[in-house]
Parts: sequence; structure tokens; C-alpha cells
Amino acid sequence: MNNLLFDFISKYISLTEEEKNAIISLDLFRTVKKGTILLREGQKSKESYFVLQGCIRTYYIIDSEEKTTAFYTEMEALTPPCVTTQTPSEYFVSCMEDSILLVSNSDMEAEVNSKFPKFDIMCRMLSEELLAKERIDFDEFKTSSPEQRYLNLLQKRPDLIQRVPQHQLASYLGIQPASLSRLRARIMEKKS
Repeated sequence: MNNLLFDFISKYISLTEEEKNAIISLDLFRTVKKGTILLREGQKSKESYFVLQGCIRTYYIIDSEEKTTAFYTEMEALTPPCVTTQTPSEYFVSCMEDSILLVSNSDMEAEVNSKFPKFDIMCRMLSEELLAKERIDFDEFKTSSPEQRYLNLLQKRPDLIQRVPQHQLASYLGIQPASLSRLRARIMEKKS
């Protein structure tokens, strides 16, 4: 797992052996079972997640119905807004698969960033990338039809089709499961 993480970090900064050992000593890796709820609505948390292996999902429960807002898979990070606002979470975070996560907290991050300033630079770069990606995703969602959203998903994140239950994919796309089934059938018909 260390190598996966260090390969990812090397895209942004180079690490000395001392810095690698400092990361290893933090004991950040967690193996989490499918179905585990990492964060509940109303819960306060200081934890951020980086997916090394597996899939986690964010969702709200509105009128007793789950509304999926995002999926995070390998080499993606999630810092729930409640971590920075220090308020109770407005949504849930759960594991869709058995996962290996790097779990850190804001206190630990502050300590590492003060000892090794280049981590702060890397975190800033990651934050900027994530913000830009989320803005593009939001704009695409708001300006596209359900069929376009599904086709975008097939193009950008085809792995989710096999990894995530259809009703959660439908929720993520902003449609009902029956509508997703009809949409998929229509697309398959066009291809043949």
C-alpha cells in the first residue's frame, strides 16, 4: 500500500526517505468492510479519506430516500465539509466495497504540514484539482440531459457501472431506476 501512495504523491512532489518514514509512522491505513458507514448525518468528524483500493459513496437521506451525490474510487480523496466547518455532517459516507483507505485528521495534517512544508504545497495542488473537477462535474450535470449524464459516466467512469448498484447509479444521475433501465435499453438499441 505504501508504494501505491508514494507513486501517487510522486506526481506532485518528490519525497525523501525521512518524509516517507514520517508518513508510514502515522499509521494512516485502514481496511474497511463493505457496508461500513464512515460518517453519519449529524455526526461531527475531523477525518478525511483517500481511497487506495475500493469505493466509497456520499449520500443524503431525504424523505426516507437515499440521494447519492458522489462515488470516490482509487486515488481519489474526500474531505467532508463538516471537517472544515466543524459542524455536524449533512450527509453519510459509506463503503461500497471492501476498501483500503488512508484516513487522516486535521490535527495530524497540520502537524505533518508544519514539519514538511512540501506536503502543504501538495495538498493545495490536490485541492485546486479537486475543486476544478467538481466544478466541471457540477456544470456538466446542470447543463446535460439524463442520457448525456449517463454517456458521460460511461466515458469518464465506466468502472462504476459494474461496481455500483443500478438504483444508486440512477440516484447519482438524478433519475429513477426505471428511467435508467429505459435509457440503457435505448442506448443499446441505437448501437445495434
